[in-house]
This record gives sequence, C-alpha cells and structure tokens, in this order.
Amino acid sequence: MPYPEDDARRTVAFLMPDRTFSSVFDATEVARLVDDPRLRLLAPGPLDPTDPRDRALLAEAEVVITGWGTPVLAGEVRDALPSLVAVAHSAGTVRPVVTDDLLDSGVAVASSAGANAVPVAEFALAMVVLAAKRVLWASEEYRVLGRQPDSARAWPGIGAHGIRVGVVGASHVGRLLLDRLATLDVEVVVSDPTLDDERRRALGVEVVTLGELVETSDVVTLHAPSLPSTRGMISRDLIERMRPGATLINTARGELVDEQALADRLDRGDLVALLDVTEREPLPAGDRLWSTPNTFLTPHLAGSVGNENSRLAAHIVDEVVRFGATGAFAEPITGRHLAVIA
Repeated sequence: MPYPEDDARRTVAFLMPDRTFSSVFDATEVARLVDDPRLRLLAPGPLDPTDPRDRALLAEAEVVITGWGTPVLAGEVRDALPSLVAVAHSAGTVRPVVTDDLLDSGVAVASSAGANAVPVAEFALAMVVLAAKRVLWASEEYRVLGRQPDSARAWPGIGAHGIRVGVVGASHVGRLLLDRLATLDVEVVVSDPTLDDERRRALGVEVVTLGELVETSDVVTLHAPSLPSTRGMISRDLIERMRPGATLINTARGELVDEQALADRLDRGDLVALLDVTEREPLPAGDRLWSTPNTFLTPHLAGSVGNENSRLAAHIVDEVVRFGATGAFAEPITGRHLAVIA
C-alpha cells in the first residue's frame, strides 16, 4: 500500500522525559508508529519543548504521546503545540498533563489507565489473600521467634474462606478486582456514590454505603480517585468503626485516608494496614506509620513497573494508530470523565 501524501498523514511526537520513554517504549512499538501509513512520526524519541530544534518539530505535531513526567500542557508548553489535536497519555491518570481548558478546546485525549489498572488489580488481589492469611505478620513472627507462630490464637479470624471484602470505588481497578475476587470463596460488597442503577446491576455484587462497608468488611480495599470530595474519605469515624482484626489496603491514593487517625487505631494493635501509597511519598523518616504495629508499607509499586510497562505502550500505540485511521480514540477521556477519575 503506498503512503498517503505527508499532509494527509497525522504527525506524531513523543513528549516525555527520556527516562520515561526508555522504560515504557521499545523498538517494536516505535516501529508500529513509523510503519503505519497514516502516521508520520516526527522523531524516533521524545522531543524537548525547551530545545529550539525540537520546538520546531513540535510545532508540526498533531498527536503527542505523553507519559510520566510530561509537563502540564499549558502556558509555554501548550504554545509550542499549535497544531495539536490529540493527546495520547501512556500512563494512568491524565491529571498531571491535561487541563480542563485543553479538553474544552476540543483536543482529543486518551490514556493507558485501563492497561495500568491490570497490575494494580493483580496486586490488590494478592494483598487480599495475604491479609486474610496474615502472611506478612506470620513471616515477621517466624523470623523473630524462629519457630511456627500461633496464628490462629493471635488472629482468630485468620483465613480467606467466607470473609467479606469491601471494595471502595468501582473504578477501572475496582472493576478488575471484582472479576478477580470472583475466583475466591469470599463475599464482596462495593461502595461508590457515583454508580447509577444500570452500573450497579452490571457489577453483579451488593452495593452498600461506605459506612456499612467499613463496619462489616474483614478487608477494606481502596480504589477511589483523588478528588476534593474524596480527600480524607476514610475518616477517623470510619476507621474507628472498622472491625477488630480487619485490614485496610490502599493502592489508590494516600490522601483518601486520615493517616493520623489510622496510626492511632493501628497503635491499639487490632487493625492491619497494607499501604502501597501514602499522602507524602516517599514517607518521611520518623513518620508514625513506619513504626505502628501491623503496618506493611510498599513503595508505590502496585501500578505498572518493569515489563508491565510494555502493556501501557501497546495500548497507547493502538489508540494512536486508531486515531490516525479514524480521527477518534477508542476510549476518549472527556471533561465529564476528568471530573471523577484519579
């Protein structure tokens, strides 16, 4: 098939730090852009809007592929993109990159949030099982004691059979986690105030209030976005209402949780917290959560890392190829979506 004339092909540029580009995109995905007859890749790697030579190329870019570390597309950066019609974000949330004004201007936006949700849901499922079996606690006791700990005595509710798992947020991750939880012999409930009747029915699980969820769940796992309305949503009152022996898992955003209230409850020794995210990252030395009992911290690694990044690249290249063919993304993000996504 002969290539169309250059002015009929969508011009594409990468706009992200070199380290992001090298960790997400491999030669295969770049080649897909180069070889597509409806696209013209302006450079084989990322362009820098502060470099005059790159800025000249960016002025031609109709589609920019962004990622972790891309500056917000406003002000001088936006001015460097006069031909921009679409943004394809090769990561999860587009909030650090895309503004309401950009969406209002008619620029099409897509992201790899759905692809990034896969490893988070996998990680959350693993944490649910580890929490139910008290694996992390037992491992530490085993190391300290040098003998088999009495897990059943320390945690009378140990085990995953028939426990109730409360999923807070029917987001990309939340829905994927529901699918995975269906493989376990557990009871699942969801809380999400944005669900309409149709989406409630589609979930196939009981939808309850947040208060009922935290009061009745053995494991509470957070998958809500970070919004003004969700900041501190897991409040001191809700933390106090959690069952003795329950576990709180947070792979969403640290600011969803009143961390001082959580530390107070953890100090009593009757709650477990598995936290992949905290309000301040990295968690400062001396923060109470480093030393509270039954607190297990991981360094924000539930999302895509290492070879999982290839999923992000493949997804966003699919979207760019589709945009070149049709002028539209398969999963566009609108202003309505931006108001509720993480």
